[in-house]
Amino acid sequence: MRSGFSMMLSAEDDIEVVGDAADGAAAIEACRRLRPDVVLMDVQMPGMDGIEATNRIVDEGLSSVLILTTFDRDDYLFDALRAGAGGFLLKNSDPDDLVDGIRAVAHGHALLAPEVTRRVIEKMTTPPDAAERGAVTNGAGSAGPAGAAGSGGGTDDVVVGSSSPAGGGGTSPALDALTAREREVLRHVARGLSNAEIAAELVVGEATVKSHVSACLSKLHLRDRVQAVVLAYEAGLVRPGD
Repeated sequence: MRSGFSMMLSAEDDIEVVGDAADGAAAIEACRRLRPDVVLMDVQMPGMDGIEATNRIVDEGLSSVLILTTFDRDDYLFDALRAGAGGFLLKNSDPDDLVDGIRAVAHGHALLAPEVTRRVIEKMTTPPDAAERGAVTNGAGSAGPAGAAGSGGGTDDVVVGSSSPAGGGGTSPALDALTAREREVLRHVARGLSNAEIAAELVVGEATVKSHVSACLSKLHLRDRVQAVVLAYEAGLVRPGD
């Protein structure tokens, strides 16, 4: 499997495969030695699994990590996000999507397979009463803003919906630091629009949108757009179905 991915990726002009590893511990050592831009990480491996390896790699600031797994399981997904993974794809993804995903994560963007994006939003926006019924746990919630203030994906729990649950009306005081335009941009980000699409929607330059997005991430202490989407839903800035 590793050889197949190496051959496929090496055919791209802008990607160089600098190494491979058979398990999590070997991956960490390879990262310390090679300092790659992106690690393509499996979950189930002998010895140290991919989740623990991701947590250590991100914690040491060695590389960005893109999880690539056969198993479409919620526990893997949320554990990977809590560990600080920049993306989560399934091995049945189209090869072009995998290549684009590596490029996206290398440039600091967050990436989720389309199959799991809706589940992330649903988990993160479940009101507290549903959480008490077992629909979602605090641990799952920590895939959102937890650890976002530069910790590289810490494990401090976040009580989902504690700010102002989506659908509950109003917005969280956490958004008070944003200007009206920045809130508007954040709302469009949460709807899944790209910078170019937001620029067209607001009739402004794409560079202006990029500046607003950066300001939102900085002021709200968020690592990436995935965390921005989660916070926007949790804070009631957008609601499922918007």
